[in-house]
Amino acid sequence: MLNVTGLDAWYGKSQVLRGVSLQVGRGEIVALLGRNGAGRSTTLKAVMGSVTREGSVRFDGQEMIARRPHEIARAGIGYVAEDRSIFPDLTTRQNLILGEKPGPGGKFTLDDAHALFPRLAERADAPAGALSGGEQQMLAICRTLLGNPSLMLVDEPTEGLAPMMVERVRELLLAIAAKGVTILLVEQKLAIALTIAARLYVMGHGHMVFEGTPAELAADTRTRRDWLEV
Repeated sequence: MLNVTGLDAWYGKSQVLRGVSLQVGRGEIVALLGRNGAGRSTTLKAVMGSVTREGSVRFDGQEMIARRPHEIARAGIGYVAEDRSIFPDLTTRQNLILGEKPGPGGKFTLDDAHALFPRLAERADAPAGALSGGEQQMLAICRTLLGNPSLMLVDEPTEGLAPMMVERVRELLLAIAAKGVTILLVEQKLAIALTIAARLYVMGHGHMVFEGTPAELAADTRTRRDWLEV
């Protein structure tokens, strides 16, 4: 579904990604791991076209490298940013509606979002800025889902959340994947990634240093020591 080859990316004159390549197959949950500053979030931004980039990003056989972010979104890639990017002064319902894809009704509806996380229905008329951090994260994920993506890029969804909400995020991602949405996940918590991902990539200094299954990473003490553990 997603094939990234030789991807370079910059912030101004500072090069962050150097020849990144990865593949995500249809229906997979693939996790992208690494320490802070390794280039994981930049990889998602580069796929979405929101940073300067060179290389190849092919999605469903179509080259995305020259397309703008809104064109990439319309092609079927959804993006959940690390900062959630909600509209705090709009209600929860209004935030969700803004995520709906224009045109004929899609696979995912407002009712589906409420079914996946009922708290959003309970807080439908509350300003999004009044939600807890975990509720805002659920709102950001469900808003992206209403755009009916076939691939979701999800950046650090459990960052700063209480353990109970971390588990709810994990359950939500699994529920979304069960509905046929492919997920590329940036996640700091190794335990979460190991339990939901079919395959893993580890990044270090802007390039890939490992690709394999959760079992293979669990057995690779050198990679974990050099590129993941503090």
